[in-house]
Amino acid sequence: MEIFRGPADLPPAWRGSVLAIGNFDGVHRGHRLVLSTARAVAEGGDWPLGAMAFEPHPRSLTRPDDPPFRLTLFDERSRLLRAAGVQMHVVVTFDRHLLEMSPDDFIDQVLVSGLGVRHVVVGHDFCFGHNRAGTVDTLTHAGASRGFGVTVVTKASDESGGIYSSTAARQNLRAGRMREAADILGRPWEISGTVQEGDHRGRLLGFPTANIPLGEHLRPALGVYAVRVGIVGDGPDRLAALDEPEMWHDGVANLGIRPMYALPEPILEANLFDFSGNLYGRTLRVQLIEFLRSEAAFNSVDALIHQMHRDSDAARAALAE
Repeated sequence: MEIFRGPADLPPAWRGSVLAIGNFDGVHRGHRLVLSTARAVAEGGDWPLGAMAFEPHPRSLTRPDDPPFRLTLFDERSRLLRAAGVQMHVVVTFDRHLLEMSPDDFIDQVLVSGLGVRHVVVGHDFCFGHNRAGTVDTLTHAGASRGFGVTVVTKASDESGGIYSSTAARQNLRAGRMREAADILGRPWEISGTVQEGDHRGRLLGFPTANIPLGEHLRPALGVYAVRVGIVGDGPDRLAALDEPEMWHDGVANLGIRPMYALPEPILEANLFDFSGNLYGRTLRVQLIEFLRSEAAFNSVDALIHQMHRDSDAARAALAE
């Protein structure tokens, strides 16, 4: 998959694509319906398949005081888009200029002049342009007059009628409902990042951990999780390396501030079962499979260690299901 930083970066050979447009935060089942629809259109005409997304996420500019909310950061989203068959990922900088651009200018300057789109595929609730004034009807009418096709994908829902959405996934994660979130996403939710050296407190307690800052990731329910951890290799194709970790390990992780030690920011600390080795500086993909319990303070180190053994047993049982 090729990644282009905006229309100006697009080579002429990639013009005339079928383009799925959205934020694609989480690349959940609803997003994948949009992508699969675009893929079918592209394959029907033997045209390139692209996906346009925005960086930073528009919410970062329109609601800058919100706590971190991203389900997928750039590399993870790109990996998932490629897995869905996307051949080119157009990353449009979401800045004040784009925020204030009218719907007509977005269509003319970005889609038509900038990208030369052949066909656009969007979700039913897609809005764009200043004050989100552009709708799927705006886009459909513009396509008819400017010579590109438009397909609007209806809302996707589960068997009980629940809508697949990034908002619903975030709500479940913040409540510790990991399996419900995984059903929306179509996979376990995960946090990826580079292992940083900590204070070695876990090793001193007999539970060495790989520590990963949360960065811009959403903060799920703070507490202890059963996890699966992928150790990512260092190949030249970063997305391929992320897609196929060198090995996976079951484990248990604490995500929080460690009440006994009062960390200033939440951190993910994963203990990998049956693993010994140096992970400092390595990239990990940590899938949060099941929420086991909330964070708690303990009266003594011995009480903490006893609970850590219980947490490990609970994680092994959860992962064996």
